[in-house]
Amino acid sequence: MTEFFARLSAPRLAGRLPLAALSLTFAGLLSACATTAVPTNTPGAITDETRMMYAEVQDGDITIPAIEDKYLTEEKKRQVVDYWSDQKPGTIIVDPGARWLYQVQEGNKAMRYSVAVGAEGLAFSGNANIALKREWPHWTPTANMIRRDPETYGPVASGLPGGLENPLGARALYLYKGGRDTLYRIHGTPSPWTVGHATSSGCIRMFNQDSLYLYDTTPKGTKVIVLPASRSGEGTMAPGETLPLTSAAETAETAETGGNA
Repeated sequence: MTEFFARLSAPRLAGRLPLAALSLTFAGLLSACATTAVPTNTPGAITDETRMMYAEVQDGDITIPAIEDKYLTEEKKRQVVDYWSDQKPGTIIVDPGARWLYQVQEGNKAMRYSVAVGAEGLAFSGNANIALKREWPHWTPTANMIRRDPETYGPVASGLPGGLENPLGARALYLYKGGRDTLYRIHGTPSPWTVGHATSSGCIRMFNQDSLYLYDTTPKGTKVIVLPASRSGEGTMAPGETLPLTSAAETAETAETGGNA
């Protein structure tokens, strides 16, 4: 397994933890897909409150690293925003096109999370429920992934145990519809640079710190609504107001280049 990690390591990450190398080079994993260009934050734009929100976290025997300032913005941080919905508090609404996840609250409010969205995150829309919740979940490549790239995924065909190197991150919520697994996941990620951006593959992922918060405030059975592209932005404007027109070019391009996961 050590040789496998070494083979996957990217030259520009030499000397860093295997976590970073694994996350960058597993381009087809559920959550380890970086964008072609990774926008970073401008210096001095992050408040101390935000840094504390995404500081290092001790989770049992595992220490979750702090999120670096260059991957944060005040807009991307977890925060309460205005949101108009007729869904009951606690309902999760995922807007893949806008790369936001909303946790409905009372009084036309919602807790908003920044997420990364891959092709698999665009493949499902509609209603589902959280049937399973996992802390530091085990990850196993699909048969399609192994068939597509046996050299990369064959050595880990039996899966990867939960931990900092696992593409599902610290927590995962599993969406089921009609008692069947949708294969749609909302989870953390060891690749914070992808959060807030479109990627070529993967479901819906967020900063590990945010995945802890969402996990703790989301009971099993919670309703989840995944909006189609035609409804992107829904809930962000008061009734009677008109949503601004948005381009779906990036979404379409991402979907075309995505792989199976």
